[in-house]
Order: sequence, then C-alpha cells, then structure tokens
Amino acid sequence: MTLWVVTILGLAALIGADFFIGRKPHDVSIKEAGIWTVVWIVLAVIFGLGLLFFGNAQASGEFFAGYITEKSLSVDNLFVFVLIMAKFAVPSHLQQRVLLVGVVIALVLRTIFIAAGAAIIASFSWVFYIFGAFLIYTAWKLIQEARADEDEDDWEENRLLKSVEKRFGVADRYHGTKLFIVNNGKRIMTPLMVVMLAIGTTDILFALDSIPAIFGLTQDPYIVFTANAFALMGLRQLYFLIGGLLKKLVHLSYGLSVILGFIGVKLVLHALHESGVHVPEISIPFSLAFIGGVLVITTITSLIASKRQSEREAAEAAAGGEGVDDTKKDSIGA
Repeated sequence: MTLWVVTILGLAALIGADFFIGRKPHDVSIKEAGIWTVVWIVLAVIFGLGLLFFGNAQASGEFFAGYITEKSLSVDNLFVFVLIMAKFAVPSHLQQRVLLVGVVIALVLRTIFIAAGAAIIASFSWVFYIFGAFLIYTAWKLIQEARADEDEDDWEENRLLKSVEKRFGVADRYHGTKLFIVNNGKRIMTPLMVVMLAIGTTDILFALDSIPAIFGLTQDPYIVFTANAFALMGLRQLYFLIGGLLKKLVHLSYGLSVILGFIGVKLVLHALHESGVHVPEISIPFSLAFIGGVLVITTITSLIASKRQSEREAAEAAAGGEGVDDTKKDSIGA
C-alpha cells in the first residue's frame, strides 16, 4: 500500500508540474515537444531500472514490455485525436491544454479498467481464454481494415458525450481556457470542455484493446498501472512531435495487429498452462524483443513505402504539368 501511495503521489506531482509548465496556452514547437518527449521516456526508463534494482529482473522486463506495447498502441490513438481536434476546430494554442486534461481523464478511466481486470483475473483464470481470443480477433480486424485501405476522415461523438452536451448545453464559440460560462442565467459548457471529454472518453475504446494486451504480458496490477501511466503521460508531447509523421506510418496497423495477435497467442498458452496442459510459455525477454523488432520493422517499411508513394505522386504531377504545357503550345500555334 505504501508503494502504491508513493507512486500515485509521484505521478500526481509530475502531472502537476506538467500542468504548471504548460499553464499558459501557447503553440507547442517541435523543439519543445521533442525535449519533453525525451524527458517522459527517460523517466519511464528510470522507473523501469528502479524496478530492476529494487525489485527483480522479471518485474523490470514486464514493465518495459508493457510500456512499449502501450506506447505503440497510444500512437495509433493519435490518429483519432487529430480527427477530434479537427472536428471541434480547436485553436492551436489550446490543443496542449485539451490533451493534458483529456489524458488525465483517460488515465482515471483506465485505472478503473485495470482494477476491474485485476479483480476478474484473480477470481476467474479462464478469462485469459477470452482476453486471448479477443486480441486475436482484434488483430485480424486490424489487418482487414488495413487491407481495405479505408481512410477514417470523420469522427462521431459517442452517446455519453451527446447526453452530456444535451444536459448542460454548449456555447457556440471558445472562451479562452474557460470550461463553463453563464449564458442567459444558465451555466453551459464551452467547446473546450466538450473536446476534453471527447479525448478522455474516446480512450475507453482503446482501453478495450490495450488493457487485455498488457495483462497478457504481466498480471501485476502495479506494473499494468504504471506502464499505462507513463505511456499516456507522454502522449501529449508525442502528439505535437509526430503529428505530421502519422500519415507516413502506413504500416502501423499491420505492426499492431502482429503484436496483438502475438500477445493473444501468449495469453491462450498461459491459460492452457494454468489449466494443467503442458504447453510452452513465451518468456518476457522474448516478448520484449519480438515487440521491439516488429515496431522497428514496421517503422522502416512505412517510411520506405511513404517515400515511394511521394516519388510516384511527384512523377505523376510532373507528367501532368508537361501535358498542360504541350496543350498550351498547340493552342498558341493554332
């Protein structure tokens, strides 16, 4: 209990410092985002090494495997965050405030999911079969969506968000950093409050994949919570750092599907082992190496594919330009 209290207080202090530093709305530069992204990654590495020195290699390995998995899944979340920001036309100088509060809401909701998941696993070991099957299905679904080459160019509000908007009402424009205003004697929400809730509650859908995935790597609720916390807390800076690169990660869905499928198989094997069936179990070091390798390969192939696509588009544009010039010459000659 002491460890939990100290950890939560430490994370609260980091969130408070992050909020204090970014309390003044401003446009986040690439340099600022890069520095803070490195800071959050370094803090996660220090925490993982702390588990190694004060705990054991097993706990440290599980944390790093969970952290990398959650971080990679969080990058996929950024696609939706970009759509939400565009949907609500969030001014650029307010986006960092939206993401900070939205991530905190997401962290609170994920903590509830983690507590529920840990309680279910402690009572029913057969739930690993369900988690494993769900992850394998999710992996297959990701591959189908990627092969269909469907672009998600819109985002729809969930029922919870619509009900909140109907209950409180929403102002027709932003009012700085205010979350509520009084209009005609009635207290209503500003669009800033709505988009914060949108970021936070949308993460529930992502938690349905990420929470079972990390429970496939470790059953320790403390490691599950801290890995999620560090992955989410650096998400705001990552949004501004790689926002322009997201469209270049064209193979990300394939990489995530492989990782989720791998963890799903790992969960099924673990469930069989718990049931007394003699099957090989996948070790944490192998899981860590596999996940890291998939992400590296996915990133490299994505950048190569994006570069080739850009070259093709440039060649087509140049060919089209030459066609236009030839037409102009023929007209002048006539």
